[in-house]
Amino acid sequence: MIQDAFWGILIPFLGTSLGAGCVFFLKNSLRDGIQRALTGFAAGVMVAASVWSLLIPAMEQAVDLGRLAFFPAAVGFWLGILFLLLLDHLIPHLHQNSLQAEGPKSQLQRTTMMVLAVTLHNIPEGMAVGVVYAGYLAGTAQITAAGALALSLGIAIQNFPEGAIISMPLRAEGMKKSRAFWGGVLSGIVEPIGAVLTILAAGIVVPALPYLLSFAAGAMLYVVVEELIPEMSQGQHSNVGTVFFAVGFSVMMVLDVALG
Repeated sequence: MIQDAFWGILIPFLGTSLGAGCVFFLKNSLRDGIQRALTGFAAGVMVAASVWSLLIPAMEQAVDLGRLAFFPAAVGFWLGILFLLLLDHLIPHLHQNSLQAEGPKSQLQRTTMMVLAVTLHNIPEGMAVGVVYAGYLAGTAQITAAGALALSLGIAIQNFPEGAIISMPLRAEGMKKSRAFWGGVLSGIVEPIGAVLTILAAGIVVPALPYLLSFAAGAMLYVVVEELIPEMSQGQHSNVGTVFFAVGFSVMMVLDVALG
């Protein structure tokens, strides 16, 4: 079980690293249409993962509450939203295709704030993988090895384009290819760190598992609505982002149902 969890929490990080490696093979920055497609795909995966891998299991684990089985999921969901809202205000960051940084005023370089923006929305993904594997290690009936693996694979698949989306613009900003690659890699390092910390706290996590599952869902959906959907809808042919959102949603849904 521990070996399954070890590889499970590394898979999403490997997805980010492989995506960041695109900077060595692609000469120019990604075209707007491709960026919209990749962003839409990532958003679709995150929404489907929030529903099938996090919110539904949270309610299933609270079934003893009867008609109030929704309560832990609703509370955790809102705590996740508020947590990301707080981080959004505390951490200086710069989103893709944005001229103005968000968060407190800072003297940080543009490239650093771009990495921080991606790191910010990788936090809930790491938490999601960690809390699911914590439930699996604790022997929770609703979370199987296959179900936890499905979430890891889904996050890894959407992390691949995310790695490219951060490393390519860093290269376009004038960074050397090697530094742009490591910038993309470092943006994803928060995922395995967050997952490991969650698993180490498994003894505390298990009683509150429904709250923590929905907390991760709320945090991920905050990222989708606040950042990814606006980015995939910018410019001409915004329907490309919508179509790939549906593709990402379908892929994650199939993974979770087929493996889980």
